[in-house]
Amino acid sequence: MPGMTQPTELPECCPALTAHWPLPKGLAEVVLVSARFDPHSLGDGDFRRCLIDPPASIQRSVAKRQAEFLAGRLCAREAMRRLDGRLHVPAIGEDRAPVWPQGITGSITHSAGWAAAIVACNTHWRGLGLDVEQLMSNERAMRLAGEILIPAEMQRLNDGPEHDAAKVVTLTFSLKESLFKALYPLVLKRFYFEDAEVLSWSDDGSARLRLNIDLSPEWHHGKELDAQFSVQDGQLLSLVAIAG
Repeated sequence: MPGMTQPTELPECCPALTAHWPLPKGLAEVVLVSARFDPHSLGDGDFRRCLIDPPASIQRSVAKRQAEFLAGRLCAREAMRRLDGRLHVPAIGEDRAPVWPQGITGSITHSAGWAAAIVACNTHWRGLGLDVEQLMSNERAMRLAGEILIPAEMQRLNDGPEHDAAKVVTLTFSLKESLFKALYPLVLKRFYFEDAEVLSWSDDGSARLRLNIDLSPEWHHGKELDAQFSVQDGQLLSLVAIAG
């Protein structure tokens, strides 16, 4: 059963945190914590009561963005507490990515009322990229496919069953987001949808990607990586994990 934790100060908009593993393949020495959140229940003093200091950009944003940020940071703090006992809230860096404490690698994601954070010691895992997306409709997937899929991926989409389009496009988008989150802290170079290819995926939740760009001597054109994903309640969750 998932482990529940409810510190003294969790806001009404995010009343419970869950430590669990919602992906098909377990990883050693990794903690994942998730939470349901409701932006409509966000209170004026929730950040202060949770001892989380929002950056100015979040303070100026709408309730939805504030609730996403708060829920994600609550998950991240709880994940690190479970990992090694520290109480720490990652700040936002100039590149908009979370700033993890020395020795920690991690990732935060959120979509449509659900947030999650994954953390590990970087001696075990150098890179962790976690991404959640709402499954697209077939109509939206076909409209966006040309922006997300490279020609080889588009050919496979066209050769496959039409009813798979929403899942294929959403999965491709999410896997490439997870790949970016996992690799960016290692290479400190931005790359885009056309710079990676989803080579294969299967219904057991496994997938494989390949880089189409040279990011560093180690992370070069042609380098392949494994990934995994799960689909539940209309949301697709993907993870790229790079061992230490």
